[in-house]
This record gives sequence, structure tokens and C-alpha cells, in this order.
Amino acid sequence: MLEQVPLFAGLASREKAMIKERSDIVEYKKDQIIYQEGQPPSNFYCILVGRILIYTPGPDGYVKTLEYLHRGKYFGIISLLTGEPHSVTAKAINDCLLLVMSKENFNYILKKIPVLAIDLSQTLSRRLKNKDVHPKTIFESTILSIFSSYSQAGKTLYALNLALSLHTETRKSVLILDICAKESCHSLPRRLQMGDDYPVLDLSSDFAHPGKMIERSLLKDRFGIDLVCLKYKPEDEVSVRRLVEILSLIVNDYHYIILDLPSVMDRFVFEVLNQSDAIHILTSPEEVYLKRTRNLIKRLIADFHFPQTKIKIIVNAYKLSRISYPQQAEILDHEIFATLPKIEFTAVDRLVLDRPQSEYAKVIRRISRQAGDCLVGLALGVGVAYGFCHIGVLKVIEEENIPLDVISGSSIGALVASLWAIGRSSREILELTREFREQKHIWNMIDLTVPFLGFIKGNKLHNFLKRHLGNKTFYDVKLPLKIVASDIRRKESRVLEKGLLADAIMASCSMPGVFQPFKAREEILLDGGMISPLPTEPLFAMGIRKIIAVNVTPSREDILRQYEERKGQVAAPYAISGKSERFSVKRYFAGKFKTNILDIIFSSVELMQSELAQKESLLADVVLHPDVSGMHWLELHRAPEFAKIGEEEARKNLDKIWQVINE
Repeated sequence: MLEQVPLFAGLASREKAMIKERSDIVEYKKDQIIYQEGQPPSNFYCILVGRILIYTPGPDGYVKTLEYLHRGKYFGIISLLTGEPHSVTAKAINDCLLLVMSKENFNYILKKIPVLAIDLSQTLSRRLKNKDVHPKTIFESTILSIFSSYSQAGKTLYALNLALSLHTETRKSVLILDICAKESCHSLPRRLQMGDDYPVLDLSSDFAHPGKMIERSLLKDRFGIDLVCLKYKPEDEVSVRRLVEILSLIVNDYHYIILDLPSVMDRFVFEVLNQSDAIHILTSPEEVYLKRTRNLIKRLIADFHFPQTKIKIIVNAYKLSRISYPQQAEILDHEIFATLPKIEFTAVDRLVLDRPQSEYAKVIRRISRQAGDCLVGLALGVGVAYGFCHIGVLKVIEEENIPLDVISGSSIGALVASLWAIGRSSREILELTREFREQKHIWNMIDLTVPFLGFIKGNKLHNFLKRHLGNKTFYDVKLPLKIVASDIRRKESRVLEKGLLADAIMASCSMPGVFQPFKAREEILLDGGMISPLPTEPLFAMGIRKIIAVNVTPSREDILRQYEERKGQVAAPYAISGKSERFSVKRYFAGKFKTNILDIIFSSVELMQSELAQKESLLADVVLHPDVSGMHWLELHRAPEFAKIGEEEARKNLDKIWQVINE
């Protein structure tokens, strides 16, 4: 659990062990108060499972909501350090597990782990405590710099749309600082329809009251974001000092401060980058610009010790590139955070508002949701035919326009997730299941072999996957996709996110004892459901804090009851009707198929997966659990019925889903 909390993830094993010894895991039930406004401070709290509401009670029972906190967030720290009473109330929204550390142990940890104290101090510098100066708020202000090493990279267009999307998606305050050298002109006032007569704050001039200067220079637009235009003199130390002073004032008023920096590499720009919490660097897919960006990254890391994880590379694919995605990443020697699709030069400036369905707007929206810590992930679990319930869930997501940013899948969940991620609709995915419209068609997926490692080769299933996915790779998906398999040698789950989709799905579907293990290079991979039947962990590990999980694995009680009902039964469609009927080995084994070795293996695995899925569901905010009672895991021909059950379960939980998304 400590590994999954960003605050602790980068610590050494010895330091994590120290935290484990000095803290407890405490369970809080839904609606239970953790502490109330006015109570003396006592503990440091960090959310491991669940969600917390931070609010201030008002007159006549009125409650002012300040913030919703998700897994990985911590609270109670300001009062703990200042010794002042809590100025807010914290309440569990649902059943929660919190890491709780007493004041004495917290102080001990800070002394023993200095890097932790530094991280916390940086957070505290963004938080406001003095009620006399501002109304009480509980937010962290993020300074995000947008930069490029060359002009015409689409930097300002990106900054504008990112700001608009951040405001729309998070409903939080956003300010853009449009920064230019003195001889340059600002373009954002025009793009935001503010006219040509706008104030400009000169950082090189004297101003005794910076707060008043900011107020006079502040532009408020009708789209919900604020703008301040600044000018500076290159190599001017005063300009840097003044900007830092301005930032220290406005962090108390804005959740997100976006700095649109000029595309020059002078001292002023590098000093400003050093003040940022995150840097988004735009580059072109052309080799010369990729190399220039690589050198810029190295300089930021070497000269300013900027953490590599806080540097995000955005490739603006304004024209087709002859360099593939893997080659681009290799030249950069850095992970590519996102790729902006090509847009027409005649396109409107505010794409996220005026053309929300454009591919450019969708990518910006996903970036802003990640920056705003409000990404929504969908985890699709294992279950063979039960997994067709996922199709119905996706249908509801499409029809209700539920925002999804990442999707993960294990086994059959990996197949459905992949098809949807490459752009297939739920209707198209359901249409593919017509290949199994009769129960006998399951034999089209089975190629028996001598059972040394499994009695099914898997070649027919692999051909099926390649027929519908072709040579598509993880780079061809329209939203991030995580496929889970089990590494038989390392005895751990593997998150697959590179290479051919068909190969990744094949690995994730290779049920042990049934299919031969899938060999990828030097690795031997098996069914992802053996370790991660409900793949919520990969979503949480990448920072997703709003997770919807679809668990189609029946409960332990359902499994045992259904197995007893099926014991000794022979599938009616394959029953041998009489002596006069010609004997067929294929028909004989088909008739026994459900209740012999395959069913025994699956039922045994299913019991284990049921327990694991219950544990993995703790990381989800909403768990959809379609009722598949009376249906068999091998009844692929009943895909429409499974899809209908999944749709009904999703619609029944729509209010819960929207509640989580809108928090």
C-alpha cells in the first residue's frame, strides 16, 4: 500500500519500513467523522482506500464543500505542524482505510527522512492557512509551464486549450500568465476575444505594491479563465525576482497557474522553469527538433536538477512524420507524454469548447484531467463468456457520454478493452460475437494438442485475434490501454503496454492447464486473471483516482452452488440421441466438455479469482457486478444476453458513477 501512495513511493525500503513501524491502518465507515472543526490536532492521515470529504459546517446545518480527497492524498498536516485546532471537518464518504500517524511519530519520521520533509514543505507552500487574509480553502496550487525550444510548435494554442479544459473538467480556478519579451506581442487576449486594448505588466519596471499591480492587470474572460500579460527584459535579474514575487502572491488564489513562456532559451526562461511544479515541452516529430528537445531535457536535469518525472513531452504532429513513435521516444531518450493530432490552420482557437469532439480536443481533455487529478479509469475483469457483460457496460458509457481516460483488462476483459480502445463501438464488438452464435462454434477456437503444457495450442484463438486486430499495436489506441498477464517465471503480474495487441491479449487469455503458455521473447506469460482478475491496480499505479470496475466473476457462494447444479449434467445440444446415430469422437467430447477437465480447471481457478477480485475491488470507487446466475462461463453463443445483463447493471449504478466523476 505504501508503494501505491505517491508521497511514499520513491522512498527506500528502509524508509518505508520505518513508516510502517510508526503508523497504523485504521478503518473508517461511511459517513464517519475523522475530525471536526475546532478539535485539537493529533494525527497525520493518508488515504489508502476510499474517499474523504473536507468541509466547513455553516449556520442552519449548511455545509460548504471544500474538497474531495482520493487515494494517495493526505490531510490534517497543517494543524499538526502549527499546533492550531482543525479549521475544517473531515468525513469518510465511503468505507475507508487510512494510514494514521501520531504527532510524535510524524515528527520522528520527518527528522529521519529529510526528503519527505522537503516534499511536504513544498506542498504546504501551496496551501493557505490564514483565514483573515482569504476565505478558507483546501487546495494545492500547481504552477505549470508550457515551453518549446523553437517557435511555431503550437505552444500558445496548447496553453490556451489546456487552461480552458482544466477549468471545464475540474471546475477550479485557472490563471494564464502570457509572458513575452519586450519586443514581442501577446496573442492570448485576441484568442480569448478581449480586444487589443489590454494592460501589460512590465516586470522590469518598479512597482511598490505588486498585489495592486496584479489586480489592475487582471483580465477576466467569458470562458471562465483569468489572464495576465507580462513583459520582461532578457537577462534581467529584476524581472525574475518580480515574477517569483507575483507567483508567491497568486498561488493563494488559483488552483492552476499556466505560464505560456516564449520559445527562447535565455536566463529568464530557465529561472522561471525552475519555479514550476511541472513543465510541458512541445516538440515536432521531426528529428532535428526531437534532438533539440532532448538536449533541453538534459540541461534541465543537469543544471536545475529538475525531476525527470515532472517533464512532460508533447509531440505536436502537425504533419505526417516518417519517424515512428518508438523511434521518436528513442531519439528523445524520454517518454512521450502525449501526441497532439494534426489540426487545420483554419481551425478555431478554442477547440475544446468549439469543437469538443475533435481528436485534438479529446487529447487535451485527457491531459487536463490527468493534471487535474480527475482521470477516470475502467477495469474489465476476467470471466470467458461472462465477460460479454462488458459490452453492455460500454454501451451505457457511450450513450451517457461518461468520460473515460484509461481502460484496463484481463483475459476476456483485455479483448473487449482492446477492441474498444482502437475505436470499435459496443455495437460493433457485439457483432463480432456472432461468430459464436451457435454453441458448436466454440470448436472453431479449439486446437487440441498433447497436453504437456496445456491441451489447447491457442493458434486458432491467436488467428481470431489477428483477424480482428490486425497488426495494431498499443500506439494505435485512442485512449491508454493496460493489459494484464501473469509472468510464470517471476511469479508476478505483468502490465503489457507495448507491442502487438493480439499478442498481449493472447498472453492475457492463456488459462493455465488449458492453453499452452504464450511465449514472448524470453518470457512465458499466462492468464492475467491468475494474479489480477480485476485489474484496478495498474490504473491506480498510473495515478487514476476515480476507478469503475466491472467484476463479472461470480461470488464464492454462487460458484459452489452453480457447480453442484451442473455436476453430472451433459449439455443438451451435444447429447447423443440414440444407437442409430453415428458415433462421433468430437460430439462425444463436446457433450462431456462442460463437466469434465475444462470445467474442473475453470471452476477451481474461478474460486481463487473470486477472492482476488474482491480484494482488487477495494481500489475501485464503483464496482459493477452483473448477476450471471443460471448462465455458464462457456456459453459464448449467449453474448447478447450477457451484454444485456451488463447494460442493466450499469444503468442501475449510473447515479453512483456520476457522483464519483463529478466530485
